[in-house]
Amino acid sequence: MRAMILAAGRGERMRPLTEHRPKPLLEAGGRPLIDYHLRALAAAGVSRVVVNVAWQGQLIRDYLGDGGAWGLEVVISDEEGAALETAGGIRRALPLLGNAPFWVVNGDVWIDLDPSVLPREPEGEAHLVLVDNPPHNPEGDFGYRAGRVEPGAPRLTFAGVGVYRPELFAGLPDGVHRLAPLLHEAAARGAVTASHHKGTWWDVGTPQRLRALDRWLRKGGRERRR
Repeated sequence: MRAMILAAGRGERMRPLTEHRPKPLLEAGGRPLIDYHLRALAAAGVSRVVVNVAWQGQLIRDYLGDGGAWGLEVVISDEEGAALETAGGIRRALPLLGNAPFWVVNGDVWIDLDPSVLPREPEGEAHLVLVDNPPHNPEGDFGYRAGRVEPGAPRLTFAGVGVYRPELFAGLPDGVHRLAPLLHEAAARGAVTASHHKGTWWDVGTPQRLRALDRWLRKGGRERRR
């Protein structure tokens, strides 16, 4: 199984923390955010992890090396200083990911999900991990009913974790593209399944949420989240 970590964004909402350090290298609980993903993917049996870089990409390259520290093969997809958004970044990395389905995780989330529970062969073109709507996203992102993403169903929040077939990106030209429109189009065709993760998830999108995650991890994750 191969996987990708999306790590190319500049992290505008995390400024000033991201002025001199890319968001995936910000620390919580004494470890960079990207380290949690790498450890989880290695434990799940992933062989190759593709990491896309743009803003301060050399710092990420220096930290990751060849991936040997995690028992992985880490390959860099360089977006050459200008991030291509989520779908654009995945599209650029397809030659490195191969022809089989692959897992993708956003570099700026923290989740206690074991990646090995994700399907290796999604039923349709994509399988998403959804979570309960947090206070900063009360309307949710995707309708969910009985294991499927369905327009019009009660909405949950996309956790930034998914399984995709390369076919989802067929015909997409190289360039800047967001993932959400592709997923909504595929869901309208009935081609997106989903699972509702009821464990712990953090969207580390602001300095305040990063500090809250850091406190929670340093307390052993035992404190109830507010």
